[in-house]
Amino acid sequence: MSRIGKNPVEIPKGVTVALAGRTITAKGKLGELKLDLSDEVDAAVANDKITVTPRSQSKQSRTMWGTTRALLNNMVRGVATGFSRRLEINGVGYRAAVQGSDLTLQLGYSHEIKYKIPKGITIVAEKPTSLVVSGADRQRVGQVASEIRGYRGPEPYKGKGVKYEEEYIVRKEGKKK
Repeated sequence: MSRIGKNPVEIPKGVTVALAGRTITAKGKLGELKLDLSDEVDAAVANDKITVTPRSQSKQSRTMWGTTRALLNNMVRGVATGFSRRLEINGVGYRAAVQGSDLTLQLGYSHEIKYKIPKGITIVAEKPTSLVVSGADRQRVGQVASEIRGYRGPEPYKGKGVKYEEEYIVRKEGKKK
């Protein structure tokens, strides 16, 4: 039995959830998200709760049971409060700035990097060396943060690059004479 799947998803105030066929839609103050249900599970909305049940006892059904419940929970939390990832930029001359719908990164290359901010995602440069990526869709927030980090990941010798705020970089000792 799935320990995650058996727990119902609580629907907070200000969020409306609608089930139409095999599609669940959640609307809240931060937008609207949709999820197409797998053929392996069923969902029901009642008493401000969403319950997910497997259609059979196959391994695939039991796997999708917990996964679907987690995706629904992320959807409901996302439209209610949203998700965010914080990034730190370390290095001499490394900085970021938001200009309209573009993020401009200077990461030690001969050119600056322009990153087009996707719809539904907001990026705020609190300081030139600190970014906050936020939005309603947890997967997209993590994907955008990962793409930004991918332009210059942190290196272990001086710690230069873009890293998540909670990430710890194991430092290495350099060459000795």
